[in-house]
Amino acid sequence: EGMVAAELGKQSGWSQTAYRLHHFRDSNGPEVDLIVELSDGRVIGLEVKAASSVGTSDFKGLRYLRDRLGDQFAGGAVLHTGSDAIPWGGGLMALPVSSLWSHTAQG
Repeated sequence: EGMVAAELGKQSGWSQTAYRLHHFRDSNGPEVDLIVELSDGRVIGLEVKAASSVGTSDFKGLRYLRDRLGDQFAGGAVLHTGSDAIPWGGGLMALPVSSLWSHTAQG
């Protein structure tokens, strides 16, 4: 989680899209590892898992955040150590953590 947050922090310096990073925890328990708040107020939620596969329970916090934010929720992903990108439905997907490095800055 820390490594992903550090990488996203570095990428914010050259990204064409301005964003801020946060952590989300509701008083009732649901949490999301990283919140990417875009300059227009939309939010992307990221969960980081040190596993090569994901399951429905890994999306619990993201589903909660999506349902709470409505149209402000731009999407969410569980980042994992595997190699498959898997659409999960409802604006959610599982992505390899390596996808953070798969795009380069465009000038």
